[in-house]
Amino acid sequence: MTGPSRGPALPQERRLVTEIPGPRSRELMARKQAAVAQGVGTVMPVFAARAGGGVLQDVDGNSFIDLGSGIAVTTVGNSAEAVVRRAAAQLERFTHTCAMVTPYEGYVEVCEELARLTPGDHEKRSVLLNSGAEAVENAVKIARVYTGRQAVVVFDHAYHGRTNLTMALTAKNMPYKHGFGPFAPEVHRVPVAYPFRWPTGPDNCAEEAAAQVIDQITKQVGADNVAAIVVEPILGEGGFIEPAKGFLPRVERFARDNGIVLVADEIQSGFCRTGRWFACEDEGVVPDLITTAKGIAGGLPLAAVTGRAEMMDAVHSGGLGGTYGGNPVACAAALGAIETMRELDLNARARRIEEIMKGRLTALQEKFGVIGEVRGRGAMLAVELVRPGTKEPDPESTAAVARHCHRSGVLVLTTGTYGNVVRFLPPLVIGEDLLNEGLDVLAEAFAGLG
Repeated sequence: MTGPSRGPALPQERRLVTEIPGPRSRELMARKQAAVAQGVGTVMPVFAARAGGGVLQDVDGNSFIDLGSGIAVTTVGNSAEAVVRRAAAQLERFTHTCAMVTPYEGYVEVCEELARLTPGDHEKRSVLLNSGAEAVENAVKIARVYTGRQAVVVFDHAYHGRTNLTMALTAKNMPYKHGFGPFAPEVHRVPVAYPFRWPTGPDNCAEEAAAQVIDQITKQVGADNVAAIVVEPILGEGGFIEPAKGFLPRVERFARDNGIVLVADEIQSGFCRTGRWFACEDEGVVPDLITTAKGIAGGLPLAAVTGRAEMMDAVHSGGLGGTYGGNPVACAAALGAIETMRELDLNARARRIEEIMKGRLTALQEKFGVIGEVRGRGAMLAVELVRPGTKEPDPESTAAVARHCHRSGVLVLTTGTYGNVVRFLPPLVIGEDLLNEGLDVLAEAFAGLG
């Protein structure tokens, strides 16, 4: 991993030439406040002008190290050559016809790739959509039709989207659900195996959590009423929680034994992010349906549900789709992104990023008591911040670390049910020198907490 992806030349360096935000960004922010709904928040008050490799350049000429990838979207970089080339070629041919009116080869090619890449050697089908939330919602629709059941089981700390149904599936109130109810019915929440916060400790977490899940479903819902269990193999907005080893396979067995459709939400964790094509492969879990988005198309809006042919084909003709679902330009970009992932072996790159970052983050944990846990896989990593000597969440220090990084030219994101997790999602094409420089700034941020 020696440098950025191919694409428009953009110096791979951190460089600050104005205060943050600079004058041009402040001007644009004033325009944003006058024209854009206030509910559309902003992590960093700077406006992007160019991006590529491992950097993002703002309109004032400041260059930031990107450890966020547009929330796991620009896995292959912001301007990967194959993505740009294929999307540009498709733009010259046509921008849209609607796949439900006159289909096109790109849609079929993406579905063929998904059948090859997703776990399991069973016959598969896919439907292409616009967003992760839309993919999850369609997975639930498919499961309900296939099983003839209605109930959906989800987990503590889960995040699945912002539509009415996916808000119901999501655990966290603020900012995702607050004031937006009532929500869709027949959604039931069960515990997740969260090792750092499991009451009896991490050693018993998987077995006890799985037992609680099965007990709650059996007694409170009835397994025969459950259409789907929807789970993130690594919980994203909940705090990059890795369920304790053994938990997901046990849930999978329970679903199989009871005719329940297991849906893996790999929207944030998929497409090489964790060092495998999909995070559920880590324990050999083969979901019935898998939802994807984010990293699938190198920055263009695309999502998918891929699953067992008999389940996907249970829905009547015309029951799945959407005007823009599987847009031809987005499909071309997805084929370019997958080409890049294979060509650059981005699974190996993700594992190398983990090697570098886990070492640096663990060293910080040993030095600073505010870091309660370092966790994650591949280039989907996080630190959970607590009051030293306790497990009490420390969102104030989390925000302070993020502010320091942002002022110093490093883009990081926060997350977690308690707002106390700093998460790292660098582009898999980031150079090692740039990555280490970003981690140097992170170390400065922790040292400055006092």
